[in-house]
Amino acid sequence: MKIVETNAAPNPRRVRIFLAEKGIEVPYEQFALNIENIRSDQFASLNPMRQVPILVLDDGECICETMAICRYFEELQPEPRLFGGTALEKARIEMWNRRAELGLFFAVAQAFRHLHPKMSEREVPQVADWGVANKSKAIERLGLLDQRLHETEFVAGDSYSVADITTLVAVDFMAAARIDRPEEFGGVVRWYEEVSTRPSAGA
Repeated sequence: MKIVETNAAPNPRRVRIFLAEKGIEVPYEQFALNIENIRSDQFASLNPMRQVPILVLDDGECICETMAICRYFEELQPEPRLFGGTALEKARIEMWNRRAELGLFFAVAQAFRHLHPKMSEREVPQVADWGVANKSKAIERLGLLDQRLHETEFVAGDSYSVADITTLVAVDFMAAARIDRPEEFGGVVRWYEEVSTRPSAGA
């Protein structure tokens, strides 16, 4: 078993943090995300979407998509439960993780992919107006999470979960996308100080 990843990319970091919280060790194989490698048939044979991370099982089967990989390890080692234990916890974590992923994380990624010069070969065509529009969308989504974090200790409630991992990585990704985090978002500031100092955050 191994995980094919690119250390600097945000989605592999989500998996590394998740596994660090679980105390699970898996070998990592670094993959350079240059155009030649991305377009190679070998990479496509691992993941036709040509994205990392990729969990390669001992029999050669590949599990792709960040949340699919995390769910696989949650089933193998349930504790600590990062997807929740009860039906309500699971539903609440799923709800807030999707809001963080499809709202904040997606908007930040779109701003990065459509505005960063180094992404011009991968994001074809780059649409600058779309990138700029997603900067404001990211702030709007972060504001929604800020409201939530004035009410709860963590994104999905009283316990740290995969929703916090997604949100943490998205907030850190804002720097690469050149989106300033509003200091008036006191809930986010309080929460970030707590989750960013967890040992797993450096994974």
